[in-house]
Amino acid sequence: MSELILVRHGQANRHATDEAGYDRLSRLGAQQAEWLGAHFAQTNPHFDHVITGTLHRQTGTATNMGYTITERDDRLNELSYFAIAKSAETLHGIPAPVDANEYARYLPQVMGHWARGELADVPETFEQFTTRITGLVDEARHLPGRKLIVTSGGVIGLVMRHTLGLDIPSMSKVMLQVMNSSLHRMDHAHDTLMLGTFNATPHLDLPDRAHARTFI
Repeated sequence: MSELILVRHGQANRHATDEAGYDRLSRLGAQQAEWLGAHFAQTNPHFDHVITGTLHRQTGTATNMGYTITERDDRLNELSYFAIAKSAETLHGIPAPVDANEYARYLPQVMGHWARGELADVPETFEQFTTRITGLVDEARHLPGRKLIVTSGGVIGLVMRHTLGLDIPSMSKVMLQVMNSSLHRMDHAHDTLMLGTFNATPHLDLPDRAHARTFI
C-alpha cells in the first residue's frame, strides 16, 4: 500500500480580479502552511516525494511547510477560474457571486456548463482538465513511498470525482468545502485508489486558530 497526501495551498490573495493577482499567498496563507508543516513534524514528517504545481501559491505553501520540492508539475495547476467565470457570464448571463451563499449556487451551474462544453475562450476544456489531473494521480500512486502533493481546490475536487465516481453537482459541492491548507489522504491498495481522509485541518483545530479556517 502507498499513501498520497494532497494539500490545498494556503489562503491566497482573495481580493484579486485575475489569475496573476490571485497567485500569491496572503500572510495568513503562509502561516497556515507553517502550522501544517509543524503538525507533520510532530506526527509523520517524512515524504519520499514532494510534488507541487508551478503556481506561486502552491510552491510557497510547500516551502512554508518546511519541505524541499522534489518535482514541479504544471498538471497540478488550478483550473482557470477567472476565464471560466467570464465565459459563463458572457454566454449564459451568470454574474460572478458576491457572497458565499451565491457562490454555493453559482459553482455547480458554471461547472455544469464547462463540463458540457458550453463555454468558449477558456484555456482548456473540462475533458483536458480531467485528463491532466487523473494522469498525474495515476502516475503518482505508482511511485514508491509516501507522497506529498500540494495543489489547489479545483484539482482536489477532480481527484475526489476520479476516486469516488462523483457527478458534476457532487464534485462542485466537494470543491466548495475544500479549505485552505487542508489535507486529504489517499491510499493506493490492491491497485485501487481509496479515500482515507477528506478536508482535515488538525493544525487549525485549536480555539485560537478558528480565524484561520478559510475557504478563499
